[in-house]
Amino acid sequence: MEKKQYFHFTIGPVQSFVAQARRTRDFWAGSFLLSWLAGVAMVSVRKQAGENNIAFPTVDENYLTWIETGKGSGEPPRQGGIPNRFKAEVDAHFKPELVVKNVEKAWKELADLVWNEDLAKQIKPEKKVVVKEIWERQIEHFWEMSWVLTPDKAASDLLDRRKNWRNYFASEEPGIKCMMMVGWQELSGELKPNSKEIEKFWKPIHAKIGLDLREGEHLCAIAFVKRRFARHFKKLNKPKIEDKRSWNSIQHFVAPRFRQSNDKETGWARGWELKTGIPSISYMAALHWLETIIKKEETEKLDSLLEAAKKAKIGESEKLSNIDCLNQACEKFNVDKKLIALDGSAFFISELENKNLYEEKLSAPMITALKNLDTKPPSPFYAILMMDGDSLGSKMSTPENQKPISKALENFTSSVPKIVAQQCGFLVYAGGDDVLAILPLERVFTCAIQIRESYQACFQATKNKDIAKSTISAAVEFAHIKMPLTKILRDAHRLLDNVAKEGCGRDAIAVRVWKPGGMAIKWAMPWECALNEKRDNLILADIATQFRQHDETETGFSNKFFYKIREQFELLNPAKDGIKILEESQQCTLLATDYVAAGNNRKIDLETAKQEVAALLEQCRRYKRDAEQPKETWKEPSGRIDVDGALLVRFLVGKGVEKNG
Repeated sequence: MEKKQYFHFTIGPVQSFVAQARRTRDFWAGSFLLSWLAGVAMVSVRKQAGENNIAFPTVDENYLTWIETGKGSGEPPRQGGIPNRFKAEVDAHFKPELVVKNVEKAWKELADLVWNEDLAKQIKPEKKVVVKEIWERQIEHFWEMSWVLTPDKAASDLLDRRKNWRNYFASEEPGIKCMMMVGWQELSGELKPNSKEIEKFWKPIHAKIGLDLREGEHLCAIAFVKRRFARHFKKLNKPKIEDKRSWNSIQHFVAPRFRQSNDKETGWARGWELKTGIPSISYMAALHWLETIIKKEETEKLDSLLEAAKKAKIGESEKLSNIDCLNQACEKFNVDKKLIALDGSAFFISELENKNLYEEKLSAPMITALKNLDTKPPSPFYAILMMDGDSLGSKMSTPENQKPISKALENFTSSVPKIVAQQCGFLVYAGGDDVLAILPLERVFTCAIQIRESYQACFQATKNKDIAKSTISAAVEFAHIKMPLTKILRDAHRLLDNVAKEGCGRDAIAVRVWKPGGMAIKWAMPWECALNEKRDNLILADIATQFRQHDETETGFSNKFFYKIREQFELLNPAKDGIKILEESQQCTLLATDYVAAGNNRKIDLETAKQEVAALLEQCRRYKRDAEQPKETWKEPSGRIDVDGALLVRFLVGKGVEKNG
């Protein structure tokens, strides 16, 4: 009987490829491409070893069918949904090298398609050799694929050990660098700053592809593929991935990019038509406001807004964004859908006043129409949600756990798109135990809570004691539309790993707020301490709702209370020697007194104020989860309170729009 072997595969880099983005569409593109290439690897494995050989994770059969044939059931895949790492059961004749070659072929064919469609005819003959050399060097040297083949079914750390033994390091890139991908040379080939020559190179390319390339934007080959591949993906209609029978015997593996191969050409994957309507960050920031004006503003004012947009020559870049809640609102209130197709930046007066974006004479009617609305202006903040299962890798080391974990993750992944859509968000990725989405500020906590509930339910349904209590942590980044997207995406990983998981003991949520000046707030709490009694919202979010109501009924109440909150907290905290100045009850009484004093005519009595302040203070204390100990022991004994919890409430009250104290 032929002995089984186990093939472990991973492709990267993940974070640097996905997170380096100038637009939400770049963000989505990186995630989709990485998922697609992992799917190519899976199909390649199955062509050699059989249809049911992927041991982990459970395979989305329809997704792989689309990759292999360019056809499948239902709507074609739009989001990334295949993890970049998997394990397969294979036989002794399995050729790992063929998997690597198929992935590289798929990537190169897609890159060649972009080159031929967008660049080949736009580059002057005298430049083409230099540019082509840059293109091929970058395309061929980007992906890092690691694999191991072992007879040990239980071995789970071999791939991590293999990744630590790197056999290829990219050489330092010369010349002027890409504006999206750090360290990679932009395509003009200029070795020193020469704006005239660089613009001379990019101008005809910009003229051809229009809005997909902003004026003055210079990209490397990898970034250019990310930006443009979706326009041509459906043309990627090549032969199916070949199996081991078409692979010539190889004595040892040398990466195809380092040698000339006489091997018979392998096949690669197919593409399909991709919807390219990816909402911008400005649009996501304005989304809740848009829904509100559709429901509440008079038809005449909305018509005037559309007419002003027409005069200002506002584009319809969001025409294909297709957010359910906006579509439904337009249909219910009989509002022209052209309103929700307008460029997201056009809803912000500060953007309309930017002469680099809009002509002053043209934008004036739009500004007037926005000021005539009864609804307050939109908040310039949106949210990024990143979630990841806790310690799932250690549970996977037990072979008996792998099948139920795989099934639970399959069910979980299939539940996420609906949850995100219901909360008016855009799902970037949902695969394995990872989730990445962009949402309106107002919906992100509800979305995170519902995703957590789904995760827990899917694992509890396995009735496997080792994994039934599996948990998931979340990172929420509230970012101003002026902040660089790449910076926020990179920080989301750190926030999740270092703050929610390590800092709070996992099964936690961490939040950061980024204003144009930089990071303004950081708050984190175990889920068990952060959720309200109904478990449908964060306690902090409920507190913010209370304060907002006070603010609306008693002008400036919450703002007055929070205006000097940082100084107040410093007075309440222990001295540098750690000795407590005030007990918790005394801290509450003192802060409640300030709370009452902040209200007009002192309409709130001290006892009510104590109750509300006590809830706030509890969310400002430091907790670290310990699954082996009762929740009552998680609180840091020093009694220190962090002002960031209160500042987050203030942020949520005003949605980032500050008032004068």
